[in-house]
Amino acid sequence: MEINTNEYQVWTEESTVYFEGTMRLGGTDSYAPVNDLLTQALAANPTALTLDLTGLEFLNSSGINLLAKFTIAVRKQGGVLLTVRGTPRIPWQGKSLPNLKKLYADLVLVIE
Repeated sequence: MEINTNEYQVWTEESTVYFEGTMRLGGTDSYAPVNDLLTQALAANPTALTLDLTGLEFLNSSGINLLAKFTIAVRKQGGVLLTVRGTPRIPWQGKSLPNLKKLYADLVLVIE
């Protein structure tokens, strides 16, 4: 599955979900297509799943909330090694992504 807009792209390749661009969507309803994509990736019952956010320049609070809820869903499902990849060159990632580890202790956080 793939979502392409003028501002952002989200797509899956094997067991990785890639995010690029700027996501300033207006609330939970606006993030529904992204949530559906993540839900489908998790529904495939992978043993490992990676969220690659290294190309995501901006994510608003609604988007961060979506990532938090997805992290909790992965924890509840169990049996999935969740890796979140970020980059230190994008300030919001270094500040917000470590909070996901608080929601799921087994989450692998890679910010490099």
